Amino acid sequence: MTETKYTRFQPITLANIAQAPQWALLDQDIQEAVRVVGQVLPFRTNSYVMDELIDWARVPNDPIFQLVFPQPGMLSDEHYHAVADGMSAGMAPKQLKEMVAEIRADLNPHPAGQQTDNVPVLEGEPMPGVQHKYRQTMLFFPSQGQTCHAYCTFCFRWAQFVGDTSLRFRSNDADQLCNYLAAHQEITDVLFTGGDPMIMKASVFSRYVDALLNDSRLDHVQTVRIGTKSLAYWPQRFVTDEDADDMLGLFEQIVASGRTLAIMGHYSHPVELSTEVAQRAVARIRNTGANIRMQSPLIRHVNDDPQVWRDLWQTGVRLGCVPYYMFVERDTGARNYFELPLVDCWKTFRAAYSSVSGISRTVRGPSMSAWPGKVHVLGVKDVGGEPAFILEYLQCRRPELVRQPFFAKFDPTATWFDDLEPLTADDAPMFPDNWPEEQEVQISPVNLGNTELPILVGADS
Repeated sequence: MTETKYTRFQPITLANIAQAPQWALLDQDIQEAVRVVGQVLPFRTNSYVMDELIDWARVPNDPIFQLVFPQPGMLSDEHYHAVADGMSAGMAPKQLKEMVAEIRADLNPHPAGQQTDNVPVLEGEPMPGVQHKYRQTMLFFPSQGQTCHAYCTFCFRWAQFVGDTSLRFRSNDADQLCNYLAAHQEITDVLFTGGDPMIMKASVFSRYVDALLNDSRLDHVQTVRIGTKSLAYWPQRFVTDEDADDMLGLFEQIVASGRTLAIMGHYSHPVELSTEVAQRAVARIRNTGANIRMQSPLIRHVNDDPQVWRDLWQTGVRLGCVPYYMFVERDTGARNYFELPLVDCWKTFRAAYSSVSGISRTVRGPSMSAWPGKVHVLGVKDVGGEPAFILEYLQCRRPELVRQPFFAKFDPTATWFDDLEPLTADDAPMFPDNWPEEQEVQISPVNLGNTELPILVGADS
């Protein structure tokens, strides 16, 4: 492809998808599904994704098509027909909106305690746009970064994008961000997330970067992370966008401050690394001194094949990226369409992991970002004459439980941590239902002068 072909980003949504030349290639039932499911789950893509990443000869089975286009099975039959029938009957917009809101509420829009247990408090007030679950890592949701160049149909943050302000995390208060960090000397990592922070102009992102780098109270912050899908969905952000050089200049400033800059690149399939502009984006970012770490959930219809993961990790390593996480599809949104049994996730990971060299084996997984923490499925083992899952916490609300192996009863249909039960009484204390009440995480007021705090609340890192 020629880089100049996609120098101006233009989103494609329900409002203009019918104008795209590929729309006519879709069967009418798929077109209907896009319109119907798109009322509930957000839909947004762009011409780069459609022209360069989707193989239209394979649609609807093409993995990137599955990744960005709503599919019929993403809603239950009951919900799908309710919306479809309402649309075809000319339901009043207010009534349709109310019905859609009820359906969204059934889809667990904020899993793992994101709104209830993960929001910290500063001087007696909850902090909008901040999550803090693990001691060392704080997440910040800049309000100007609460969209993406394209939306993933599996995304566990889909609720950020549906227009309901009650479901959003966001903040534009850089001073509050710095004050909270100053009060928490245990925080070493700040993760900018969204949405996608790289949707912001460099001039906007610089407000947060400058606040961090120029605050003498924040020497304990060693790492800045940026969670982004832009490397896959709009790599032009770092190559041909009008402020691409300015953004890379901000990266250089972070590195020059003596901190690590980690770009948490959300790569779900090797085709996302196949284009010239995608590879140039990686090279330009690495030239700033930043490192790029690769992560994605294991997604049915998209990458549920060990060879896909092997190719993804090998391609990434060749370009200088670091394989980081294989996640388990979260218990939210269209989970029933994408999820796989945990035993299949483990088998896929093991097959892929065993087919790559040691340089790619930095990757961890399969990992569930559940309420208590990141639960790592180590494997299946015969214990006392019956099969059992071997698990551990890579991160945990109770840090003393990290990397302590424990067992769960084997269930070939289990897809999430909540489906599992302790194998024995000795394993029960590792499950949050059995945590002593006095040790449960609580959201407590934070005194700006107090840095000796209990186990914290928060979000994924």
